Amino acid sequence: MRISFNTKFNQGLNGILDTQRRLLKAQDQMIKQTKILTPADDPSGSAKVLGVGQNLSQLTQFEQNGIAVKNNLGVEETVLTSARTAMDRARLLALSAGNGSYSEAEREAVAGELEGIQQQLLDLMNSRNVEGGFLFSGFQDSVKAFSLDASTGKYVFNGDDGQKSLQVSPGVVLPVNDSGKKVFDSVQVTPQPGAAVISVPGPTSAAVSVANQAQFNNFYRNNYDKLNPTDNTFNVVLTAPSNYEITRGGVALVPPVTGAYTSGAPILFNGLEITISGPAGAGQVDFDLPAPEKTNILNSISELMTALRVPGPTDDAYQSKIAKAIGEIDAASTSVAATRSSIGGRINVLDSINGSNADLEILAKQYQADLAEVDFSKVIADLTKEETALQAVQQTFSSITNTSLFDYIR
Repeated sequence: MRISFNTKFNQGLNGILDTQRRLLKAQDQMIKQTKILTPADDPSGSAKVLGVGQNLSQLTQFEQNGIAVKNNLGVEETVLTSARTAMDRARLLALSAGNGSYSEAEREAVAGELEGIQQQLLDLMNSRNVEGGFLFSGFQDSVKAFSLDASTGKYVFNGDDGQKSLQVSPGVVLPVNDSGKKVFDSVQVTPQPGAAVISVPGPTSAAVSVANQAQFNNFYRNNYDKLNPTDNTFNVVLTAPSNYEITRGGVALVPPVTGAYTSGAPILFNGLEITISGPAGAGQVDFDLPAPEKTNILNSISELMTALRVPGPTDDAYQSKIAKAIGEIDAASTSVAATRSSIGGRINVLDSINGSNADLEILAKQYQADLAEVDFSKVIADLTKEETALQAVQQTFSSITNTSLFDYIR
């Protein structure tokens, strides 16, 4: 059978092109270090490599989120540690100020140091996170968390109770911050009884004060009724000939609380000291348990400084204010300690998750390598083979294309 020149030419050219394609593919595999250059090379393997790549991207994002979480929590923990140290110093000063032997000058010196501590705490409570936002402002991190309201003289919280979170694993989302509303602005005000009111004529004067703050705190916690306000009114009823009975909303207590009445002599009741002056036999004095209030450590220190700067000798009212301030400082310290404990727990969880994510990343990369990583020894062998084949095909093609009729009639 006769084969035309065009047929031989095309066959030779196709052989060169096919060999070049195989050579280029081997070169690409060597350069890109993967044996799957296109999905057509290995449809199943290509799909698996894509899935592994997406998994690795997710693990990388989790790693970045974990770094952000740890950095922010680290800043917050440092701030809270400093705040707790400042609160401890404020408590120590309050305790020393309770010493009745302090002179006005000594009390003023204590107030001056407390003023510095208050400013330090304000700065700490307005700390910024690693991104530059206010650490304790919740979602509103462009707003300063705490500021002084000039109209009331009180420090107020300006943020919200939002808590930002970041995902650090497929099933775990960790809070990045804590709102100042929860950490600093939810300090329970040390309860104080309402003013004594003479509701039934007879007594000429009446007063109620806290004699034992801890005892009254316990009584308040167990007896304040937010659903039935009348249960928060207590009555000291003077009865003939010279007795008294304490009732609650006009109803006798169980067991009954009674005693002998002496004008001007204190009546002790669950940490309270009730002093009534006037004739025996008739009359009634009422006092209330006020609704619970919340404040922040800055306002507690302000009240403490005000009490310290009142001129003259100290009295029971002064001691009551000192005890109130100490109670609120303790509550603030407890809140800070609880938040620090929560941060420590979150960091421990994050460290554990980071370890797991690192192991998963190693396994994913190994699987990805098994699926697509090039076998260099095989690729080098393929390159050598295809280069040799290309040279052979080119030589053959050259000899065929140079052949003519004149070669046979020489």
